[in-house]
Amino acid sequence: MALLTAQDLSLGYDSRIIVEALNFSVNAGDYLCIVGENGSGKTTLMRTMLRLQEPVRGRVLFGDGLKENEIGYLPQQTLVQKDFPASVREIVLSGCQGRCGMRPFYNKEEKALADRNLERMGISELAGRCYRELSGGQQQRVLLARALCATRKALLLDEPVSGLDPAATAGMYGLIKELNREGITVIMVSHDVGAALRYATHVLHIGSSVFFGSKAEYLASEPGRFLRDD
Repeated sequence: MALLTAQDLSLGYDSRIIVEALNFSVNAGDYLCIVGENGSGKTTLMRTMLRLQEPVRGRVLFGDGLKENEIGYLPQQTLVQKDFPASVREIVLSGCQGRCGMRPFYNKEEKALADRNLERMGISELAGRCYRELSGGQQQRVLLARALCATRKALLLDEPVSGLDPAATAGMYGLIKELNREGITVIMVSHDVGAALRYATHVLHIGSSVFFGSKAEYLASEPGRFLRDD
């Protein structure tokens, strides 16, 4: 059974439909990249999958035991978020909020989980630093550690390498691929179609044309034509 299924999904805002009749499914262990033109609805789709926004039509179903509070989410950062005055450890720990329920504090297990994910991302030495003082690549590692505190199953990543230099970009892609190898399902919005083809198992292309299928099928499709011509 699929972890996530979109059925006849139409998205939009202010009574304007951006994209319609989307049908796709994501299975455990997949690495799905969502690509398309600017303004094609990629971030809107991600917010809909997270149930932060209602679809115009259709629905998103969770399956295979996946629950809403078991999805790790790394959104696009705003300038305000980049300047957030909290410690790295506080931000990573906040990813455990979905585990707390009505409890107003983090328990020993949650604190240990945060420490493990700091180590997993190679940023344990930054735990006491202020988030706003970090480089862009370090901040993204912090946010990825936070997302991992929320999930054992699925990560939704919205342009996770936006604004990063080439070295930090390569490092972030490497981390995400390693997490996928460990069994975490990855759904990533990206404007970098070349990277999507390097790392993805499946591609969803939305915009003037719509495609969903494997990486090989995408390369053979009309939306993937310009990559074949490179």
